[in-house]
Amino acid sequence: MGLLDAILGRSKPVRPDLDQLFAVPSAALTLQAGAGFTPTGLGSVCFAGVEGGGFARIQEDVRELLDADRGGVPVEFSRDSYGYTWLLARHPPEDTAGLVNDLHAVNTLLQDGGFGPQLLCSLIGFRDAEGRSLALVYLYKRGTFYPFAPVQGGAEKRDSQLELQARAVLGDDLRVEKDLARWFPVWGAPGL
Repeated sequence: MGLLDAILGRSKPVRPDLDQLFAVPSAALTLQAGAGFTPTGLGSVCFAGVEGGGFARIQEDVRELLDADRGGVPVEFSRDSYGYTWLLARHPPEDTAGLVNDLHAVNTLLQDGGFGPQLLCSLIGFRDAEGRSLALVYLYKRGTFYPFAPVQGGAEKRDSQLELQARAVLGDDLRVEKDLARWFPVWGAPGL
């Protein structure tokens, strides 16, 4: 960062730290004890779609790696209304560590394949006894997490109070994004 950047108030971008994902299994225990949310066994990675043979090969490598790793349970690729590609991985709800390993592997393959700038986020789904959904969203470019809690019923409304409660519960377990304006909604995200 140069002098001009400092004068103009520009900050150096945070370098992605994929190893932050490995804190999720411990945070899941804290979330269960502190707020009653248990893992669903669903997680996903979102990235901007790229055309071309190199990206198609990476997608196929991801599919082969995860399908073989999970005994033939296929991963699912989908595209949302904004044109982003989502990969959905499934594990038994009690295997949060395995799910995180899969999400980390996908992120790493994309990053090592030169597609790091296309990575947007990863999320891990949770649910409570009342059926409320909560996701821990990892922002790849920020190296931070935030909770996202859509209100039940299909309307695009979020439960801000629950998100703030989850932030308070998880503050010691995860690097939580401080800028609430970066807590983007991920409506209809696979794994939520």
